[in-house]
Amino acid sequence: MSNRSITGDAVAGNAVPSSEARRPFGTEDWWAVAIGLLAIVIAYALFASGSSIKWLAVAPAKWSGIGQLAGDLGKHASGYVALFITFAAVFSVAIAALGLHVGRFLAGFLVIFVVSTIIFAAGAWVEASAYNLEPPLIALALGLFVSNLFTLPAWLAPALRVEFYIKVGIVLLGATLPLTLIVWAGPVAIGQATIVSLVTFFVIYGAARALAIDKRFAAVLGVGGAVCGVSAAIAIAGAVRARREQASVAITLVVVWAIVMVFALPAVSRALGLPTGVAGAWIGTSEFADAAGIAAAQAYGDFARHAPGVVAGAPDASLQAFVLMKVVGRDIWIGIWAFVLAIVATTRWERDAADGVQAKPSAREIWTRFPKFVIGFVVASAIVTWIASHYTLADYRSIVTPAFVAPIVALRTWAFTFCFLSIGLTTRFSTLAGTGARPLAAFTAGVAVNVVIGYLLSVHLFAPYWSALGQ
Repeated sequence: MSNRSITGDAVAGNAVPSSEARRPFGTEDWWAVAIGLLAIVIAYALFASGSSIKWLAVAPAKWSGIGQLAGDLGKHASGYVALFITFAAVFSVAIAALGLHVGRFLAGFLVIFVVSTIIFAAGAWVEASAYNLEPPLIALALGLFVSNLFTLPAWLAPALRVEFYIKVGIVLLGATLPLTLIVWAGPVAIGQATIVSLVTFFVIYGAARALAIDKRFAAVLGVGGAVCGVSAAIAIAGAVRARREQASVAITLVVVWAIVMVFALPAVSRALGLPTGVAGAWIGTSEFADAAGIAAAQAYGDFARHAPGVVAGAPDASLQAFVLMKVVGRDIWIGIWAFVLAIVATTRWERDAADGVQAKPSAREIWTRFPKFVIGFVVASAIVTWIASHYTLADYRSIVTPAFVAPIVALRTWAFTFCFLSIGLTTRFSTLAGTGARPLAAFTAGVAVNVVIGYLLSVHLFAPYWSALGQ
């Protein structure tokens, strides 16, 4: 995954280094793993001692009037202050370790936190679900509105760390997804992801070559649409030695379609009345960026939670299906495609072109491109699986879920909201123009195939698996 998805610097054409680029102390992926697992371990230690982190993992309660909302915020004001201090402290350690300026980050993060609180409050309005005002979509829409109508101050930019927030959120998500569920649905997700990755890649690559687009550029476009959006485009551009501007065009196309899908897929799923697990699987198959896809899946799950009986399935099943489909299934293809295409580019394309560039592909490439935060996700899932093994299902739901799992879900939602708001604030429509008709046509052909195949596989072929998710 490792989505540089929809960040302004990537769209603007500044080649963004891989998340594996060396930092003073570790990489962003590993710091996300450390922060997520630390939160889970502390939450469990308090739970085991008879306490909980519920007081820290605050969020606005449902409200119908401004007075009611103000009263709730005032009642939990100390919790919000403590939560900000906690996030700021742990994030600052990672920011410093990555060699970045902590003071600049904190100044912007204060704004991100305050605005995220307002977004949470808007999503807690009792009528929010009737207008599809779910926090992920509010955050994205608000960010897009602000960034495209106003000039953001430079001091805010260091806090708009899309990838970092989403990686922390996904590690925390692992604590709500037991390994037993991954073992059960994982093979389906990997099988479905394999079909989608192969078909979409060859459709885009074939269309691009038919339109006389360079092989390297065609490969970058193909993997960008078939796997993991921006990160895949960056990884493949490096693997095949594509030009910097070619990676930028692929990133731009990923951004355009990711934004379209984040609003379109939940709306269409809602119109069709798809069960939450099925909709999540379709979103995971058809979305191009992890952050945008999580926003769409969570929005659909929130709709099911706030409007019970309208769609079938557990509310959390939408997000669980998306993660199984996208993070467990599709994202592992980044390293595979990077390794395979590096070999092809070195042994065939570069030999044919006689351009003198001799990259040396190795099996290490798969590990280099592998999103390390997925390891954190699996470890978190293993922890909650071990905890669950000590309880009956009834006790787990009545004891473990409210005191241990629910607070982690709240922290996860905060991290996701930081991410979605940052996506909107770093996406400017003016930078999305000028990609060229031929790359747009080739990529759009893949989009059409991706959505159709994803629908057929999720809604028909594998529907029994996805429908039963979370039950």
